[in-house]
Amino acid sequence: MATDDAVRRAARIRLLALDVDGTLTDGTLFIGALGETMKGFSVRDGFGLTLLKEAGITRAIVTGRSSAIVERRAAELGIGIVLQGVRDKAQALTSLARDAGLTLAEVAYMGDDWPDLPALRIAGLAAAPADATAPVRACAHWVSGCRAGHGAVRELAEWLLAARGELDAHLARHQGD
Repeated sequence: MATDDAVRRAARIRLLALDVDGTLTDGTLFIGALGETMKGFSVRDGFGLTLLKEAGITRAIVTGRSSAIVERRAAELGIGIVLQGVRDKAQALTSLARDAGLTLAEVAYMGDDWPDLPALRIAGLAAAPADATAPVRACAHWVSGCRAGHGAVRELAEWLLAARGELDAHLARHQGD
């Protein structure tokens, strides 16, 4: 259940930045015999990110790892801002806001583990998957009922749209109403 404060924060959001491993994925890395790495992404999360794009919310990826897989998934979803190999996620979030002409109050961040805490602490809206670490859940303004890589980002997208009063219109458009 979201607090009134969380809903007020959500209504101001114009940019959503996401961690990848443990947020957009369940955190599992599959490493083949030749060293190739694979990750699983939820198509429902992807559709949620598409809904946010339709609503005019900029989407960004901010991750500590570097992976061609992330570049490819971001391209599929039309996410033009992909920051990989990031050591200081708070600084990255601050730069994203500045470059977009936004205040941090207009920026949301979703992450799952200790390296995400600095960014979560400065974001206008801090969000976490249900299976994020306890310190991250405690820091978040909103926690999904879904696990990472299993609908947490989609749930966040729909909740953000609802906070903006836009969810019903998006649903109606997809129902042909």
